[in-house]
Amino acid sequence: MNEAAPRTNRKSPAGGETRLTMQDIARLANVSTPTVSRVLNDSPLVTGETRERVLEVARRHGYAVNRNAQKLRQARTNTIAVMLDFGSHRHGAIGDPFVFELLAGVSEALSIRNQELLLSPPGMEDARAFSDFFQARGADGFIVLGQGTRHAMLRAVSRTNVPLVVWGAVSPDAGYCAIGSDNVAGGRLAGEHFLSRGRQRWLFIGDTRHEELRLRYEGLCLAAKEQADVSIDLLAIASMAFTATAETVTDYLRDAPPPDAVFAFSDTAAMAAIGAFKARGLTAPREYSLVGYNNIPPAAHFSPALTTIEQKTDVAGALLVEKLMQLIDGGRSRSVMLPTRIVVRET
Repeated sequence: MNEAAPRTNRKSPAGGETRLTMQDIARLANVSTPTVSRVLNDSPLVTGETRERVLEVARRHGYAVNRNAQKLRQARTNTIAVMLDFGSHRHGAIGDPFVFELLAGVSEALSIRNQELLLSPPGMEDARAFSDFFQARGADGFIVLGQGTRHAMLRAVSRTNVPLVVWGAVSPDAGYCAIGSDNVAGGRLAGEHFLSRGRQRWLFIGDTRHEELRLRYEGLCLAAKEQADVSIDLLAIASMAFTATAETVTDYLRDAPPPDAVFAFSDTAAMAAIGAFKARGLTAPREYSLVGYNNIPPAAHFSPALTTIEQKTDVAGALLVEKLMQLIDGGRSRSVMLPTRIVVRET
């Protein structure tokens, strides 16, 4: 297989241009073909003088490395598959900026390591699919952004020895490396915020089949544990999509007395809830207090500005990549739980 697609005047027997090979570069630079290969792969085994001579010849003749062919010769693909939780959103359309903040952090960390990012290969629905894709050298490992309801499947993937790191709930018995915030602490902070404002009828919006959301609900309940006058209602959302959340909250307010405190599973869900409450003539913080989650950039500029639980997403991408590379290198990676804090604004 030719190693390059050059721009050169070398003629084929038929009279057209042909491709320069590594053997040609070696002959022109007066070095061996393995030396050319080492230079093009940045090997430290080549002297600076030889490296410059080979690269100068390659540049002069328009030689370009065929990266696909190069990957086939290497032990690794230098490609990381990043999986998004499309299943938790209506019609697979993700509209939450938080997910893309995470993705941007992962992308930046991978680029620093000269790794390519392959976004959500299709058909990855069970452990066998992950294993087959890995064995076929589609990627060196996987970063999953959001457990969703796939916890059991991810545990099964971890048992196949496929390198895997997950953004989500951190659990000591998960079986795989996870990076995520202290969701219980986040829920407790929301509850303490409601207590400080004398709120008694609380509503949690979120699907507790998601481990992260279950832990946030657990933290909320812990904050109210010793408060006999506090009640907590749970509103399950079938989809994390904005419209689905708004519709579900609208239906809830039609059939139940309005709460005086709302804890939403995300900032976008909090915004959807505010719209549904406003349609019933209820505004925050006058009739109710509200806490979102994630502290996405629009949260501070929304009207009213959202009180929210902040996660340390500025370091999440780098941590996810670092942990995965440790696994790919044959090491072990421990899960990391990041701190949370409440950012109090208008709601």
